[in-house]
Amino acid sequence: MVSSSTKPPTLSKYSKSIPFLRRPPNLTGTYAGDVGFDPFNFSSSSPEQLTYYREAEIKHSRLAMLAVVGWPSSELFDQPITKFIDSKLSLDLSPMLNSNDRVPSVLNGGMDNISPIFWGICLGLSAAIDLRGVQNARYKTDFNDGNSDGEYYLPGDYGFDPLGLYPSDEEGRQRMQLCEIKHGRLSMIAVTGFAFQEYVSKVGVVDETPVFFHPLHLF
Repeated sequence: MVSSSTKPPTLSKYSKSIPFLRRPPNLTGTYAGDVGFDPFNFSSSSPEQLTYYREAEIKHSRLAMLAVVGWPSSELFDQPITKFIDSKLSLDLSPMLNSNDRVPSVLNGGMDNISPIFWGICLGLSAAIDLRGVQNARYKTDFNDGNSDGEYYLPGDYGFDPLGLYPSDEEGRQRMQLCEIKHGRLSMIAVTGFAFQEYVSKVGVVDETPVFFHPLHLF
């Protein structure tokens, strides 16, 4: 996602999120979702370092959004899909869920049951994406990169939009960027909650909260 360089709006001295705290100087409202919330002053080092942080936040947000959908989906469909493939292809596959219908995770265990090939693919893909992100953040930053059209690099922009969902107008772009970062932050909290909830309760999240994942079973 690439956005035209625009002058940030006039900002107050105090944080929009915590009105009695001063707004960190590097949080100028350039990025979507910036409400001046930085109680630990991570953004105080430099604008360049802030770009790295934003790049990392976007990547973790997107990964969390995938995880927060994939986690309960695997608990719902792992066994049915495995049984279907076994019946059709006779591959003698085993479901990855444990006896309490919990997915393999660092806290749940069972990670050693996953094929090393899968881990290799994940590692290679993650390394490639991370390297691209580091290169973008290092050599383009969020300042004007010298293009004649005055465009600058936006953290998280990989030029990937096969469905053409990214709006062409500035207002629509800002709205979508805000939606992405809000959903991403919520997803990071949610998937962390999944992990600890299953570790403590020893019950799969879809069984712990069936109202969300088995609504038709309640009637």
